[in-house]
Amino acid sequence: QVQLVESGGGTVQSGGSLSLSCAASADIAPIWSMGWYRQAPGKQREMVAIMEKTGVTNYSPAVKGRFTASRNNADNTISLKMSSLRPEDTATYYCNADPRVPGSWYPDGFVPDWGQGTLVTVSS
Repeated sequence: QVQLVESGGGTVQSGGSLSLSCAASADIAPIWSMGWYRQAPGKQREMVAIMEKTGVTNYSPAVKGRFTASRNNADNTISLKMSSLRPEDTATYYCNADPRVPGSWYPDGFVPDWGQGTLVTVSS
């Protein structure tokens, strides 16, 4: 189990930029994917960016070209640089660590590790 702590949330005007960080309590190098998710009020949690240990990063179409996710295995952190922010980006942003390797078996009910979240508010 990995403990994850996000930081960097806050309030920013539309069009502005903000960076988030997530510090892990253990070595993240062997973890298959490290990711950022967000949940807006009244909505389901959604994927923002997922970084595989292979170096592949996938972005949600809603943020592609505006957000940049990075993974630093040396210091066990991941970050999310957000630019051209829009009011619809307002949400609580969560860090995620998921060790499940595609094609491998995991028990039913397996839950990856999540941080406590950090709130990002974009004002219009």
